[in-house]
Amino acid sequence: MTILAANSAPRAASMPWTGRIAVAGAAALVAFAVTAFAPQVLSDGDTFLHIAAGSRMLADHAILTRDPFSYTFAGAPWQAHEWLAEILMAGAYKAGGWSGLLAMFAAAAAATAFILSYTMGRFLAPRAQALATVIALACMTGSLLARPHLLALLLLALWTAEFAAARAEKRAPSLWLLPLMCIWVNIHGSFLLGLALAAGLALEAQIETRTGLKGWFLFGLGALGAALVNPHFAGGVIFPVTLMATPALAAIGEWQPTPLTLFQPIVPAAAFTLYILIRQRAKVSLTRASLAIVLFAMAFLHARHQIVAAVAVPLLLAEPLSGAVRNEGGEARLVPAILAALALLIGVRWALPISRGDTAVAPQSALAHVPPALRTAPVLNDYSFGGYLIFAGVKPFIDSRAELYGEAALETYAALIRPDRTVLDATIRRHAIRWSILKPSSPIVAELDATPGWHRLYADRFAVVQFRDSAAR
Repeated sequence: MTILAANSAPRAASMPWTGRIAVAGAAALVAFAVTAFAPQVLSDGDTFLHIAAGSRMLADHAILTRDPFSYTFAGAPWQAHEWLAEILMAGAYKAGGWSGLLAMFAAAAAATAFILSYTMGRFLAPRAQALATVIALACMTGSLLARPHLLALLLLALWTAEFAAARAEKRAPSLWLLPLMCIWVNIHGSFLLGLALAAGLALEAQIETRTGLKGWFLFGLGALGAALVNPHFAGGVIFPVTLMATPALAAIGEWQPTPLTLFQPIVPAAAFTLYILIRQRAKVSLTRASLAIVLFAMAFLHARHQIVAAVAVPLLLAEPLSGAVRNEGGEARLVPAILAALALLIGVRWALPISRGDTAVAPQSALAHVPPALRTAPVLNDYSFGGYLIFAGVKPFIDSRAELYGEAALETYAALIRPDRTVLDATIRRHAIRWSILKPSSPIVAELDATPGWHRLYADRFAVVQFRDSAAR
């Protein structure tokens, strides 16, 4: 993820800004193209949930404070902590459908790649800048999903880039970051990482220079105050901590450790970073090295954090690993072509319609075969189908909002899918469940097939719909 330095000089002579723009522009072009046209970006069920939540808030002109979607927890307290991102997603979807939504996320990814690459170009020779950018972008691919974290990634890049500049120039961070924190806290829980980076680099500044304490202290107070500018005040600040402490998250794929049995770009990136640190004998402060280690550890402990390490670590280590090679090339000649290609891609993405078919998280055909009267009855659904059901106007048994359902409900669902026959029967009776929509591989399907009174209504490779005799129409 980091970086080939030309030599071990403490600072690199800055390459001409036009050259930096050319390399960064190429990175932005690649990031936009990949995000705008890769099928995986729309492969997450949470995308449907976020659009539905944003649409509801736009219609009600109010931030959601109670659950309006499920039937199991209808009316229960629930704070839409990512409300601003959800409204942006709903607005983009309303303006341009799936193409509009993808265009927005692709633009955010492009801006993130540009800021990341351009900032590294302040310290690195152009080839090192390009190589570091390629490795960082590769580490982001696993989490390129149309969800709020991708919008927050742009804010992380802006935040960390300004911190890198502030440390290089031996000053406190600019106060323009404070409004950025106000936006960040209402988009995604990763704002806490921004506060942690501020504390870490403030400590580094005091250890190295022993001056400027007032500026960093005032900035820290301002950043914490800005984080409190959210509908939930202190509750909004501590929410990410309480969510990560939920034991049931361990059963969710993105919260599980990075699977090392498959190729993961973060693995060679971490190894390469360590190799360069040792080979170049770079003078990296203990504080900055600790931050990088923590970010890599988070990436290995939770797969969802790979994309965070991919942005923050290169920006933290670019200056310590910098070389002293100036840019002598003619990269500036590429700028007009890059801008033209980017404009063309934006237009193509917005203009081309996207036809959504059945996917692993959106069983459209299966749901289309459910009679309207049955759709309004209580359903037992697969966890991954919850977001799509909400989007389609069906109240689910469960969806991905772990903070709403709580530990007890998540444990009950885990018992259901084993399946525990006693828990399954009790759940069906308690909620008067009349039909189910589950993945064909779910053990509950075979259990219901063997249960008197249950019958299959529809089945394909994505989902199986079953119903009880009393629900037949």
